[in-house]
Amino acid sequence: MSKVIVVTSGKGGVGKTTSSAAIAAGLAMRGHKTVVIDFDVGLRNLDMIMGCERRVVFDFINVIQGDAKLKQALIKDRRLENLYVLPTSQTRDKDALTTEGVKTVLDELREEFDYIVCDSPAGIERGAHLAMYYADEAVVVTNPEVSSVRDSDRVLGLLNSKTFLAEKGDDSAVKAQLLLTRFDQNRSANGEMMSVQDVLEILAIPLLGIIPESTSVLKASNEGTPVSLDEKSPAGKAYMDAVGRLVGEQIEMRVNPGEQRRGFFQRLLGRTA
Repeated sequence: MSKVIVVTSGKGGVGKTTSSAAIAAGLAMRGHKTVVIDFDVGLRNLDMIMGCERRVVFDFINVIQGDAKLKQALIKDRRLENLYVLPTSQTRDKDALTTEGVKTVLDELREEFDYIVCDSPAGIERGAHLAMYYADEAVVVTNPEVSSVRDSDRVLGLLNSKTFLAEKGDDSAVKAQLLLTRFDQNRSANGEMMSVQDVLEILAIPLLGIIPESTSVLKASNEGTPVSLDEKSPAGKAYMDAVGRLVGEQIEMRVNPGEQRRGFFQRLLGRTA
């Protein structure tokens, strides 16, 4: 059964698009046919992070407005057999997105793909709302800082009240999980950023993964490569662990996957003892 996953947060610059690309690539690497859609109309950059910016001919808005067929706009990844990108328009504004148009495109994609990953724009305006409206699950991306956590809490309120599942009124809900990005264990221990436990207590949703601060993320973005393809880097390993949990695998939570295996909560308890 096809699943729509929105990658969202209230604050910009937390790594939504990087995470969308990494999660989509990770799902494809596990054999799932996956498409990742850029909902950030007018400010697209998913195509650059996926390394396909020169191959964009038609886009999401062209399909919604009937100017192109869906298959004309989909871009097949050259590295992964099961991965496709649906870029958005660089010149239109978010008013070009319509509820009916988004539904039509998602319904057509559900017939062909196992996973549809929606890369949401920042904020809580029209583009972000439509990116989450038809979602089955949500990955809420948050940095360990107060403003980011506060904005994510606002997004969780919208997921619980202004989505298709919430409006059904039958206790259906979008399953939301937390992806904590740019985490530095030493800075957290020194009180320079929030702890994992503090973030979890505020947002009160399951933890999908902890992505460590890593130069490999910027390097991968600049090279147009999803960081999950760099399976030797701590960030790449952390994203692949998160993808495994997303599909239901039982994977130990680690702050830094490059470290020797030791339970996160064991180390947390050890630090505070």
